[in-house]
Amino acid sequence: MRLTGFQSGLDINQMVSDLMKAQRMPMNKLTQQKQLLEWKRDDYRETNRLLNDFRNLSFDMTLQKTYSQKTVTSTNDKVSATASSSASNVSYTLSDVQIAKVATNSSTTSAMKDGTTKLDTTTSLWEQRDKFGDFQTKTVSDAAVANGESTFTLGGKVDGNSLDSITVRREDGTTLVDFEVITSSEDDIVGNQVFLNEETGEFTFGSAFTENVTVEPINVSAFDFDFEITTYNQAGQAVPQTFSFNGDQSMDDIIKEINNSDLGLTAFYDEFKGGLVLAKREAGSFNPSDTGKEIEFQGDFLTGVMNLDQAIETGGTPATVTINGVVTERNSNTFSINGVTFTLKEDMPGQSAVINVANDTDQTFDAVKNYITKYNELIEKLNAKTGEPVYRDYKPLSDEEKESLSEKQVEQWEEKARSGLLRNDSILTSGLGKMRSALYESVSGLTGQYNQLAQLGITTSSNYRDKGKLIIDEDKLRSAIANDPNSVMQMFTSNGENDTGLGIARKLRDAAESTISGIEARAGNATRTAQQFTIGRELLNVDQRISAFERRMQTVEDRYWRQFTAMEKAIGQSNQQSMQLMSQFTNG
Repeated sequence: MRLTGFQSGLDINQMVSDLMKAQRMPMNKLTQQKQLLEWKRDDYRETNRLLNDFRNLSFDMTLQKTYSQKTVTSTNDKVSATASSSASNVSYTLSDVQIAKVATNSSTTSAMKDGTTKLDTTTSLWEQRDKFGDFQTKTVSDAAVANGESTFTLGGKVDGNSLDSITVRREDGTTLVDFEVITSSEDDIVGNQVFLNEETGEFTFGSAFTENVTVEPINVSAFDFDFEITTYNQAGQAVPQTFSFNGDQSMDDIIKEINNSDLGLTAFYDEFKGGLVLAKREAGSFNPSDTGKEIEFQGDFLTGVMNLDQAIETGGTPATVTINGVVTERNSNTFSINGVTFTLKEDMPGQSAVINVANDTDQTFDAVKNYITKYNELIEKLNAKTGEPVYRDYKPLSDEEKESLSEKQVEQWEEKARSGLLRNDSILTSGLGKMRSALYESVSGLTGQYNQLAQLGITTSSNYRDKGKLIIDEDKLRSAIANDPNSVMQMFTSNGENDTGLGIARKLRDAAESTISGIEARAGNATRTAQQFTIGRELLNVDQRISAFERRMQTVEDRYWRQFTAMEKAIGQSNQQSMQLMSQFTNG
């Protein structure tokens, strides 16, 4: 902070500020130049985005599939079909259809003890153990208890209600004693009792043994279990998977793991029947063995608890159909022949369906019409850019000028200030010229009926204000597509030879590509550095000039302050001398 003007009584701060405003006038021109370059760069890039969209559409119009889409009809809604662009225009007759069926298996009887109790699929199996019959029998053979030990374990959750007593024998096989099994508390053990911890499966005797003993093989209902399911894929290969569960898990957990496996199965709990249902997701027969079973399984939980029987599997049969008089089988209700994909929905004994494949002229018409519409939109925007008026009296606003205007006024001012930046731009006008030439020229080397757009009913508007827009005679275009669809396709897609005979879409794509490249060389893109395009280099140059000017302005301002400070000192010395003289005159 500078405090001046005490001697002179002048507002030095304001004077220096006013002097610097005059000095900074060239700086304003530099900042305006920078803003105009940035606006021009942005306008170029927005134009490139439009050209890039049209280039991508032009690429789609060079693809055969754009013009070769098929329409498929069926005389019976029990059979449907779709066709790829490569499919021939043919007719298929399908009769005596028997659809492929998925293999399924379900519990023969309820898994519940009384046959009527409902299982809560969200609650753990352990908490609902009273609802089951023999959940799963776990056999333990010759469990050993060493001299000085008082425990042995089966592991996992065990239902003590299925076990009244166990027999302990000496090493010579003679019975030591029979122990009564209790599940209440370890502290309740008296006499010849053994405590079973149902959560861990651990047996605890009242005291340690004084000799090595073995526990006679016992059967208990255990709630840790596993089972295996095997299915077959389309190659006839077995896909086995083993599942392991414990009593803390619910039926929903079991079903979820089966459904999320690689077996291709859908499992669910049949609440009405009280059992489990397994079904393959894919219809057909894939097991090459003699059994032909699509869902094979083993494990006491599935066979002994959920009461599944592999022998009663249903389904797992292929589809049979007569196609144009030939009987065939398919391991799916959806199959393809020569680019036509058939879907069998229901059995059709004694019935038939005729599938007709033909060219989809509507889709080709829509593709061509959309392409011409997008072309018109593009040249309208390009013509608008190259024909924008220039308002030379509207320069970019400085920050100080914006502060004195409303937001709406700033917007209106800048709209005029950036208008006409691409007026008569050579890159854009050249690109427009190339695209017009591509449309007016005939496509050489074609053998079909058509080689010019006018023959398809696509002509240039006679209104000069439209500046080259195309007009479509829709009836004539539809007729041309119906009469010679291949010729229409070739007119747009032809590869030509030695850069001649190129199709219209290819020439328009090349014209758009050339224009995009020219714009990128001038205005860059998101991946280029400022040094890699013309406007970027100009912006760097302006920034350097602004930096140099700022340094010069700092020097000028410092000089002004030094001059005014010297003036203040001189005035102060003069005032002091005057006071001394006056004092001497007064004393004298």
